[in-house]
Amino acid sequence: MGSFATERYICYTARMNRAITQREFRNDSARVLREVQAGETMVVTRNGVPVAELRPVPARRFVPRAAIAAAARRAPRVDAKRLRADLDVVVEPSADG
Repeated sequence: MGSFATERYICYTARMNRAITQREFRNDSARVLREVQAGETMVVTRNGVPVAELRPVPARRFVPRAAIAAAARRAPRVDAKRLRADLDVVVEPSADG
């Protein structure tokens, strides 16, 4: 088996093609973070042992209030008594939490 930096690891669904040392991260963090921001995932190693994963944070999706209100208007109405009765069939009614 080769060194960690040349191996490929699978984490969840993304391949990590790159491992960097703690020293590289410390000395060139601006470049490393630009690469992560551009979509690359990296593993930081200390003495050849993986200690951290750097990956991009998913962008927040803004949903306008009007879109939420429109979806609520189109949603089916809920009969609270019927919902409670249906839940009581599958959940122990005495389990109030």
